[in-house]
Amino acid sequence: MTKRIETGSSLKALTRRDFLVSSATTAAMFVAARKLFPSGAYAATSAPEVTGAKLGFIALTDAAPLVVAKEKGFFEKHGMPDVEVLKQASWGATRDNLVLGGEANGIDGAHILTPMPYLMHTGKVTQNNQPLPMAIVARLNYDCQGISVAQEYAETGVTLDSSKLREAFAKKKAEGKDVKVAMTFPGGTHDLWIRYWLAAGGIDPDKDVSTIVVPPPQMVANMKVGNMDAFCVGEPWNEQLVHQGIGFTAATTGELWKGHPEKTFGLRADFIEKNPNAVKAMLMAVMEAQQWCDAMENKEEMSAILGKRQWFNVPPADIIGRLKGDINYGNGRVATGTDLYMKFWKGGVSYPFRSHESWFLAENIRWGKFAPDTDIKALVGQVNREDLWREAAKELGVAEADIPASASRGPETFFDGKVFDPENPSAYLESLSIKVAS
Repeated sequence: MTKRIETGSSLKALTRRDFLVSSATTAAMFVAARKLFPSGAYAATSAPEVTGAKLGFIALTDAAPLVVAKEKGFFEKHGMPDVEVLKQASWGATRDNLVLGGEANGIDGAHILTPMPYLMHTGKVTQNNQPLPMAIVARLNYDCQGISVAQEYAETGVTLDSSKLREAFAKKKAEGKDVKVAMTFPGGTHDLWIRYWLAAGGIDPDKDVSTIVVPPPQMVANMKVGNMDAFCVGEPWNEQLVHQGIGFTAATTGELWKGHPEKTFGLRADFIEKNPNAVKAMLMAVMEAQQWCDAMENKEEMSAILGKRQWFNVPPADIIGRLKGDINYGNGRVATGTDLYMKFWKGGVSYPFRSHESWFLAENIRWGKFAPDTDIKALVGQVNREDLWREAAKELGVAEADIPASASRGPETFFDGKVFDPENPSAYLESLSIKVAS
C-alpha cells in the first residue's frame, strides 16, 4: 500500500517502508546530535554563527585549556570544529595579530595576560595608540608562575624576601654593570609580579634595575648566556631552568598572592558582537577543558599533550612537577605535594572576577601605565564580560554552587601584609612605599 504525504502544493509518493526508514534515520540523527552536543549547542536557536575562530596561545602551561579543548574535541563537541589554536612568538605578536583580526590573517582571541586586553582597549600598547575594543570572557588559571634568579646569586639565600638581593645588585651596579630583570610584556602579569616582589624588598624596579622584555620560551636560553639576572615567567620555563642547572626559583607567585588570577581568555569585542552563540560555544568548550585539566589524574596525559612538538616542544618532565605541586626550587629546597600547583577550575577559577582585574589596573596605575585618575570601575565594566561566562556556565549545566554569587572576591591579602580592597583602590595605592611617583 502506498501512502501520499502532501508537502506544500506537491504530492510525494512514500511507501510505508520508506516512511519508517526515514523516521528511524531522523531519530538516530537527533540522538547522535544530543550525544555530540549534550549542552544543546547544536540547537537551531543557539547554533554558532560560525564553525571556527582563530585563537592565539603562547607556550605556557596556562594555555592548557585552549590546547586541551582542541586536542580532546571539546570545540567540535560544541559546534565549533574549525577553531584553530595558533602558536604566537611573543605577547607583542599576540597583540599585533589581535589588532589584525581573524579575517585579516590575524586572530580573533587568545590565551592572554590579564592586563593586556585593558592596555589594548585603551590604546596604551597599540600602534599610534589606536584603541582596540577587547573583552575578557573567562579566566584560564590561578597561580604557578615563577620568579627565577641566576645561579650567581644562590649564596644570597634569596627566596620570598627579595631584600637579600639589594646588596648584590648594588655591588654589580657600582662595578658599572647593568642589572637586568626580565618579564614578558610591559604592564602584563609577569611584569607586575616581579615588580611587586622587588618593591616589597626595597628594590625599586624603575631605579635599581633595568627591566627588559623577553618572550617566555626564550627566557632559559637568555639566562644561560648571561643576558639577565632574574626573570618572571610562567611554567614550564622556571622548571626547565632548574632542570638545566642554570638558575633557581626564588619564589612562586602563589607565595606572593595565594590563589591569584593569571591568564585570561580574551576576545575582540567585534567578534563577540557578530558571533554571540559561537562565543558561548567556545566558552563551554574551554570550561569543559578546564575541568579536565583540573583533575589530578589527568596531569600526566596533560603534560604529554603540552610537550608535543606542535604545542610546547619540551620534555613532559619539564611540565609535570609543578602541575602536581612538586617544586624543586633549584637551590636545595624541594617541596612536594604543595597547594602551589596550577588551578584551572575548582574554587571559581574560570570565572573572571571583576575585583581581580581592578587590582591589575591599580598596579598599572602604580607603575605609570594608567593615569592616577583612571576610573577603574568604569574601565573594568567596559572590558569584563562575566555575564557571558554566567550564560555559558548555565547552559553547560554548571552547578549553581560553582557559579560565584558576586563579581567581587572581596579584599585580597599579599605576602607582605598589604591588603587590596577593590572598593577602595586608592587606599591600597597610598599604602605602597615604592611606586612610579616615589
